[in-house]
Amino acid sequence: MRMKTRLISLAALCLASGTAWAAPEKKPKAPAAESDFVEKGFPFYSSVLDARKLGEGFPSDNLTPRGLILNLGNNCWACFDTDLLRMAAIWTGSGVSPASMAQISYRVAGDKAPEGQDKLPLLVGNPLMANGIYPGWQAGTQAALTDPRSPGPNPREVGRGPIDPTSGQFRAVRLAGAGVMLEYTVGGASVRELVEARLVQGQPVVQRRFRIEGAAGPLWLLLGRKAPKLAVAVDNPAAAEISELAGGLAALRVRASAQPVEFTVAAGFGSGVSPGKEALAAPAARWPQTLATKGTLSAAKDAYVVDDIALPADNPWKRNVRLADLAFFPDGRAAAVTFDGDVWTVTGLEGNLTEVRWKRFASGLHEPLGIAVRGEELFVNDRNGVWRLRDTDRNGEADVHELFSNAFTQTAETREYASGLRLAPDGSFLIAKGGILASHQGAMNGTVLRVSPDGRTVTVLAHGLREPFLGVNPKTGLVTASDQQGNYVPSTPIHVIGGNQYYGFLPSKEPKEQYPEAIADPVVWIPHSINASGVTQAWLTDPRMGPLADSLVHIGYYRPELFLVLLNHRSPKLEGAVLSLTHDLEFAPLAGAMNPKDGQFYVTGFQIWGTTAKRLSGLARVRYTGAPSLFPREVAPMKEGVLLKFDTALDAKKAANPASFSAERWAYQRTAAYGSPHFKPDGTKGQENMVPSSAYLSKDGKSVFLGLPNMKPVMQMRVGWSLATATGGAFDQNAYLTSYDLPSFDPAKEGFAPVTVDLTPRQATAAAATPVTAEEGKRLSELMGCVACHSLDGTSIGKVGPSWKGLFGSTVEFADGGKGPANEAYLRQSIREPAAKIVKGYEKSDASMPSYDGVMTDSQIESVVLYLKSLK
Repeated sequence: MRMKTRLISLAALCLASGTAWAAPEKKPKAPAAESDFVEKGFPFYSSVLDARKLGEGFPSDNLTPRGLILNLGNNCWACFDTDLLRMAAIWTGSGVSPASMAQISYRVAGDKAPEGQDKLPLLVGNPLMANGIYPGWQAGTQAALTDPRSPGPNPREVGRGPIDPTSGQFRAVRLAGAGVMLEYTVGGASVRELVEARLVQGQPVVQRRFRIEGAAGPLWLLLGRKAPKLAVAVDNPAAAEISELAGGLAALRVRASAQPVEFTVAAGFGSGVSPGKEALAAPAARWPQTLATKGTLSAAKDAYVVDDIALPADNPWKRNVRLADLAFFPDGRAAAVTFDGDVWTVTGLEGNLTEVRWKRFASGLHEPLGIAVRGEELFVNDRNGVWRLRDTDRNGEADVHELFSNAFTQTAETREYASGLRLAPDGSFLIAKGGILASHQGAMNGTVLRVSPDGRTVTVLAHGLREPFLGVNPKTGLVTASDQQGNYVPSTPIHVIGGNQYYGFLPSKEPKEQYPEAIADPVVWIPHSINASGVTQAWLTDPRMGPLADSLVHIGYYRPELFLVLLNHRSPKLEGAVLSLTHDLEFAPLAGAMNPKDGQFYVTGFQIWGTTAKRLSGLARVRYTGAPSLFPREVAPMKEGVLLKFDTALDAKKAANPASFSAERWAYQRTAAYGSPHFKPDGTKGQENMVPSSAYLSKDGKSVFLGLPNMKPVMQMRVGWSLATATGGAFDQNAYLTSYDLPSFDPAKEGFAPVTVDLTPRQATAAAATPVTAEEGKRLSELMGCVACHSLDGTSIGKVGPSWKGLFGSTVEFADGGKGPANEAYLRQSIREPAAKIVKGYEKSDASMPSYDGVMTDSQIESVVLYLKSLK
């Protein structure tokens, strides 16, 4: 049947009050019996779209790194490119193929998309129209079919970011009835567009409805190349007329107008193609339910304990809840974002956690990993850019996704994660861009960026990073970042970021080890066996955190753990020490934030990369109990040894006994190889044991100076202690530190009695022999992070190395075409020299194996070999 032809005014829909266009009323379908990544009842989601192989007549360069996938109903879909303001494709079918990182891992945690751009989400169905890599809207009397953006390091890479704002700029997605309205500018004119589909004589018709204000000059809308026999019609030829450009490209020439203009263009098959004009209706709340969970308080008696908080996994929409980050409003309300594109608001995070209430607030985001609150405004960072989420109709759900900033590049690479979003004291935001790319290097990969408070400009603060994760001190604005051990990153570092310094990573396409400039040193290195996968940092800014108030916390992902980072300001160059704060987490943590309501630290994360955690996701509170803290306040290397300062009085006998302490040191080498062995100061592999000569207790009984002969600046040092409090409570700990300059120890200044530090070398006490057993090998493989990359059950899901099950005794095919037996000699060589014989199929893995030569002793390697032999 034919639809009514009267076109109503769209002006009311565009008011800032949130009154929506009246779109055709459609009832959302009920949720599927099982959880689906793409919800049938939600009108859009974000995705890369690879439409480079649609067939004859369609563009062959059609790749969209930042795309809004619009569910138009009636099995019709569209992809809008927010960078180029183009309709990349319109098609009939079932959406896009489930090839994204989030979609692949949605049902099977740890299953990841392959790196690069060879296997990206594809258009599933029959294309109706498609555009190449050029702006979909252009101002002027002529249209150009070229990309006006500046190319990056690889001129073939289309992920170049948005066009110049003076030419056009995407503004927002506004929920409108059962669909969405797109808002953007073109050559100074304001454009609002609603895309929808209807059936005419049983055939789908897709139409784009426009309202344009302020068109001082003519505009071009490039509709795209059409499928054979596809008809296109426009309802207001006085405002816009259809043209055909070179190669059969359908276009619409929009006339300049001092008054707002409205028109609709429709595309479909058959003789009944004409624009339809249905009434519009405001959207109703999609997720009215509020869900309740509760927390489980820790019974531990330590100063800092971990309370576990249940997630709303049992929800009416059967959604996975894979929390990636959380942020707090000033009144203690929280917002949490999931990797699958949802945002939940959370209340009740205080006291005994007896009733924690959850409500869905937003959806449709593209693999977000960061969320931030600025005043009462909520921001999320995903692969499209930084969004400001607004609830303008005050129904408890976001009805406007405002693109606050996309002024930076984003490639279609599966490993270019939207890593974090951190608020600085001046209202600007910090984000990180990964540098691990398999195909094309983008212009901003491997950087830390500052987004201005208004979102319009971006400043590069650092470059040459492999996979950075950020932290920002909310009081001082100090920016920190960890990096992932791998090629050019010998172990886990923590950096202080600034001055656009270079941090040493080179993409695989660059000449090996030809560094373009001096490499900035980290504040501290952390051994890979201690922190196999470092992620974000956070500051415990509330005094209710007790002795650790204003301390820096670093989050470890692979083996769930929080680390205390002690910054050392005694030397001209900032350095630090790291020690374990807690490993009482049952999920893999990614980020944390302070709650202004109770003054405690909340941590969240989910499983997708390699981790020993068994739970898919989680939320926990790190709570100060008021018990005495046994963590040192300071670990400071000096010329004569190491100063340890505690908040608790120590047992005098143990503290003054050098046998209560141990120390060793080593260095790393930065090379193109994955990770680094440990090297002694003489260049041989391994760690140098440092035997304490003396130990002294301060006058107040809370500090110890450990005398160590032959101290010198070093990349990595471990200092361990086994002490007791003055009241008899035993405790032990290890600190891992980096030193660049060694000041002299001043006993009087540090609160000690006058003393000359005894640095007489002492003989090391023979260490107990390490047992050579399969059980010890299992323990070592977990400690070193081996099981993050190698499965024990024969599967390859979520792993970047071959399975260990049945490996021993098998015949292994190598990447160079050779074969060989997996005997004991092969296993030993693979541990010491993993790059010597790479298994076929893993030569392009995104995570090479580090060498453990000099990291593990011969007896430890033999234990691992025994363990591998036991995995039949």
